Amino acid sequence: MNRIHIIIRREYISRVRKKSFLIASILGPVLMAAIIILPTYLATRGVEQKDVLVLDESEYFTDVFVPNDELNYEFVDASEEEAKAKLLSEGYYGLVFIPKIDLEDPFGYKFYSGSNPSMSIVNKIEREIDRKVEDMRLELSGLDNEVINSFKVSTDLDTINLSKGGMERSSSSGAATAIGYIAAFMIYLFIFIYGAQCMRGVIEEKNTRIVEIIVSSVKPFHLMIGKVIGIAGVGLTQFIIWIVFSFVVIAGVTAAMGIGGVPATDGAEIMGTPQARQVDPGFVEQALESLGAINFPMVMASFLFFFVGGYLLYGALFAAVGSASDTDADAQQFMLPVTIPLIFAIIMLGAVLNDPDGSLAFWLSVIPFTSPVIMMMRVPFGVEIWELFLSMFLLVAGFIFTTWIASRVYRVGILMHGTKVNWKILAKWFMASN
Repeated sequence: MNRIHIIIRREYISRVRKKSFLIASILGPVLMAAIIILPTYLATRGVEQKDVLVLDESEYFTDVFVPNDELNYEFVDASEEEAKAKLLSEGYYGLVFIPKIDLEDPFGYKFYSGSNPSMSIVNKIEREIDRKVEDMRLELSGLDNEVINSFKVSTDLDTINLSKGGMERSSSSGAATAIGYIAAFMIYLFIFIYGAQCMRGVIEEKNTRIVEIIVSSVKPFHLMIGKVIGIAGVGLTQFIIWIVFSFVVIAGVTAAMGIGGVPATDGAEIMGTPQARQVDPGFVEQALESLGAINFPMVMASFLFFFVGGYLLYGALFAAVGSASDTDADAQQFMLPVTIPLIFAIIMLGAVLNDPDGSLAFWLSVIPFTSPVIMMMRVPFGVEIWELFLSMFLLVAGFIFTTWIASRVYRVGILMHGTKVNWKILAKWFMASN
């Protein structure tokens, strides 16, 4: 056991002292802060106003195209060809051409521009035209637009979690979905990034023949376990650094830039009207109440367990792949079968999200090869304790099983050089007696 501890310590210290580790630890929080802050900052900035000509031969839309913060409309009284010439010669952003139309079958609208126009602007102009045509049709039919709008209903369905004891607690599928996706993808990326590091570390030691010296005093199994756990510690350390530094960087940059809130959006903004405004206090209170409905201690504890457990399960297999390969190219033939369950888990996140308590979600969350990703998608929605413990137990059992399989390949492959390895040779190594 002491020898395993020495290997773990060596793997951990040798990696955290590398410049690449320090650079990644610094750049990670900066990039994360940029991803979170930049969209908010850009949304709160003023948009450059664009000058657009309007040629309305129908004379129906004189009260529709009103200048705003985004577009400055200028009506022109000329022919279509003259308006196009004015567009090109005077540097306008675009020209809206509306011919004389039949309200029963309106068509022939055009938008001229010197370059490809923004889809958000095109959609905004289309909505303005459609709204005016609808109003005129209603007026001709004798119907009151305000009366029709009064019939429209927007339902806001409050979701409540009801416990077996009858206690009610508000829930939020949106918050649970966001947390589940983030946690699942982080585990997925962690396994791939540090699993690949483990594989390349084995290949490097194998090619430099350092491993031949090490195995003279340490069993190959102990070497593999020490390497897998040591690299897991490096990944966990870097993850904690990212979390702490990210909060510090985000808080500091937000305060320095004076961003006081996240701009709310409605349908018009999504389609291109960038009128940012502060979040309604009632919305903030409702959002905080929804987040409070999520069991964050359970989410964090589960994340740490599946974060480490998922890597340990796959890390042993990555180490075995590295021991059977002399180069990264040789390792590719063995990588796909090892990573298929992990990729399948990511693909199935959508199906699990549609029914977090269904049979498909249950089985994928207890099978060790998919449980690290799938269970973290389910935990924010709330799962039975026995299901969570069953998933954890099977993940530990799966780690022991994959370690046993990997060790039988590792003990032979780590000392093999120049041999073209295929699945048949791996099977022979696995079946070979000690």
